[in-house]
Amino acid sequence: MAVATTWVFAEIVDGKPVAAVLELLTKARSLGGTVEAVALSSQAEETAAVLGEYGATTLHAGTDAAYGELLPGGPTADAIAALAADQKPDLILIASTYLGRDVAGRLAAKLDVPVIANGLDVSADGEVSVQSSIFGATQDVTTAFEGKKPALALIRPKSFAAESGGGSPATVTPIATDIAEQHRAVKVVERREEAASGPKLEEAPVVISGGRGLGDPKNFELLEQLAALIGGAVGASRAVVDAGWVPYSMQVGQTGKTVKPTVYIAVGISGAMQHTVGMKSAKTIIAINRDGDAPIFKLADLGVVGDALKILPQVIEEIKARK
Repeated sequence: MAVATTWVFAEIVDGKPVAAVLELLTKARSLGGTVEAVALSSQAEETAAVLGEYGATTLHAGTDAAYGELLPGGPTADAIAALAADQKPDLILIASTYLGRDVAGRLAAKLDVPVIANGLDVSADGEVSVQSSIFGATQDVTTAFEGKKPALALIRPKSFAAESGGGSPATVTPIATDIAEQHRAVKVVERREEAASGPKLEEAPVVISGGRGLGDPKNFELLEQLAALIGGAVGASRAVVDAGWVPYSMQVGQTGKTVKPTVYIAVGISGAMQHTVGMKSAKTIIAINRDGDAPIFKLADLGVVGDALKILPQVIEEIKARK
């Protein structure tokens, strides 16, 4: 299955494509063939310049204001399925975000094609194949697509670096709006943005994550103090999220967010594969844990065996003194 045309679903938030879209466009350029983007948003046309810069030559844009008022998964999948039936792309790449997973599942059913989820890489050397993680991130497998097109893949954010290709603005091609009545039955009545005092977890240059080794939810305050001092963001292991210590939005790992910071500090985290798959690409990994045999030390560039509740206050005071 050679790739003549690759589509990237361009999820738009606050008038801009999410970072993972630019990562996918960068990867799509390397596969050869034509790269096109599909966006369903009243602000879709405004993204033509940045999508073109990262490689899209065409932007298929649905700009009906209703896309911002309805639950987006259903109408988005309908629009892409109808367009794909007419245009017949070879490959559709979708970022594995909340919306992306919703759209991909619906789209696979409508097009009657399989979808490979949890993708880490894509290649098109003779046939389209996707490298993905399985069995709790303990094994990586490569799966090739055969038969009916398009190939459909969900790719984890941060799998690729977003790099500008210096392209011209994408040519905008309008998508006819035909939103089914069943999708109009449920409307979004309010949107609330989670309050954050620092950088977003996925974008922070430094991420400090805590696990059960912190002993108590209140000890996350130490991580927050340190993050505020060094311009970082606070993350967490699945164990403490499941225990109700912190919200799911802070979870790093296979079933949470993937981060790729300059520095990742794991505090009281043992280092299960389900967690490390979400942070192992950090440039520098620092681990603090009382258990010297914790698996996280095998991944760490710098390991500190000790009580984080004694170590972190000293680190915080030293940083304050140097400032």
